[in-house]
Amino acid sequence: MGIGGSQRWIHSRAFDCLCILAPQFVVALCLLVWSDSVRRLGELPPWLWVLLIVGVDVSHVYSTIFRTYLDPRERARLPDLYKLLPAVAWAVGVVLYSCGSIYFWRALAYLAVFHFVRQQYGFMMIYGSRNRTGNAKLDKAAIYAATLYPLLYWHCHARDFHWFIEGDFLSFQASSVARAGFLVYAAVLVLYALAEARTYVATRKINFPKNALLVATALTWWVGIVTFNNDIAFTATNVIAHGIPYLALIWLYKVNESKISSSPSVLFRARGLPLYILLLFVVAFIEEAFWDGLVWRDHKDIFSWMWRLEVPSESALALVVPLLALPQFLHYVFDAFLWRLHAGDPRWKAVLLGGDSR
Repeated sequence: MGIGGSQRWIHSRAFDCLCILAPQFVVALCLLVWSDSVRRLGELPPWLWVLLIVGVDVSHVYSTIFRTYLDPRERARLPDLYKLLPAVAWAVGVVLYSCGSIYFWRALAYLAVFHFVRQQYGFMMIYGSRNRTGNAKLDKAAIYAATLYPLLYWHCHARDFHWFIEGDFLSFQASSVARAGFLVYAAVLVLYALAEARTYVATRKINFPKNALLVATALTWWVGIVTFNNDIAFTATNVIAHGIPYLALIWLYKVNESKISSSPSVLFRARGLPLYILLLFVVAFIEEAFWDGLVWRDHKDIFSWMWRLEVPSESALALVVPLLALPQFLHYVFDAFLWRLHAGDPRWKAVLLGGDSR
């Protein structure tokens, strides 16, 4: 029936289910099961903040460095990008922040959400191409519907959470627009389901990873944005569903690359996984310490030792904030070049997919 061992995964059924699909299903289902407790909490407790923000969100940003600045082949492929982008990005950030901090955060928020949407799109396209069933255009429409409609709902309804700071997303308060968007959303997903059913009837095959990814994406984005109006629910779905698969993808890529390298890495072996996680956590923790000491000042119980720092003026913040946000910005932009399916360096597909880049 094409559901079990005949499916073609990014790495393996166990790896993909555990690291790419399960995080999305588990976080959404946990929120639904313990919905009353989640609503009562309201804000992230410190231990959960460290786990989600430092351990997953910021750590996954820094994992990009293994595919960029710490990868000689990649640096040689796009040397100008890696040399010039940090300076250009910082300068643009300074200009935006100087015009008003909201412009800086709004630009970063929309760049971030574009990155999050495109990650789900990328997974969908990989699974669609590796198990050739269905219609590619409908696949694209379905994954975009699953991500973009909840974002439309967010823009059209007041939400008690934000991406970076309050007001970073535009707000239209137009429920009629959201209702029209829902009709399009539902129609696309129904058409997708009918097309998949027709393919199954004709071939007795079903693309399990592609369909599971779509269901997981639709579930997490709906639960985190529409079902709950709660910072914990949004943060948990947003961070876990995106960050854990990305961390796993970088790890898999570097492990595969190490296997075919003339000088294999000690870090990217099974025994090196705890060190990989620990290194990223430490760097992420240091970054968050600077954010809290210089900008946010809302986790004194964790970073009291950094509260001795002080930014003297708003004009100084215009220099500091874009610098602290630079790893995020670079992560969003570099990611658009690293995993392109139809252009750029085709080698990444052969490495990631274990020599099978189809």
